[in-house]
Amino acid sequence: MAKVEANRPRAVVCLSGGMDSTVCAALAARDYDVYAVHFGYGQRTEARELRSSQDVARIVGAEELLHLKIDLFRRIGGSALTDHTIEVPVAAADESSIGSEVPVTYVPFRNAHFLSAAVSWAEVLGAQTVFIGAVEQDSSGYPDCRPAYYEAFNQLINMGTKDGDIRVVTPLIAMRKSEIVRLGVELGAPFHVSWSCYSGETEACGVCESCVLRLRAFREAGAVDPIPYAVARPVD
Repeated sequence: MAKVEANRPRAVVCLSGGMDSTVCAALAARDYDVYAVHFGYGQRTEARELRSSQDVARIVGAEELLHLKIDLFRRIGGSALTDHTIEVPVAAADESSIGSEVPVTYVPFRNAHFLSAAVSWAEVLGAQTVFIGAVEQDSSGYPDCRPAYYEAFNQLINMGTKDGDIRVVTPLIAMRKSEIVRLGVELGAPFHVSWSCYSGETEACGVCESCVLRLRAFREAGAVDPIPYAVARPVD
């Protein structure tokens, strides 16, 4: 995506390579010089997510992609994403129940660590905005994806940074997944290189919660998901 003007403000974008962060990166790139940060934290699909993030960063025209390795989540465990003794569950047959309780794929307090690093880099870059593609609607119910969480974190930034002028923004947080897909199509977000699956690295499994929510979003948006699936479970 070409830059439209010179001397634009800088923004740090937390880029996982998933559907939501891909749209967030494309959105940020309209108005900011993007400095993307990707976290490898021992997740099952770590290598695949990194490749997606590299491709997304390149396509949206990011100035830099900072790849940070964090070992603490793998060592702490407690999540199906970082502990290989805990299986990634198949999404419930009743998809309306997704998000009714915090699932085993929740990584304890993960976003606090991600945001802390992103804000630290923003201070160094002179960026006043940190983007993260957190979504509360149509989600798995992670507690660190709620609006109140980011309101509180911004208060912490105000008190704990040199100038107190950095803000975390969550432009997708109140949107339904289908709306995010439509926005991404409008922006030309590179969905074809994104990756959302919790377990597959060659083909998305199609049956974990993340895959099911993504497939449903594309279907409701009237769009075709361009990534390969081992199983494409029908969604209502």
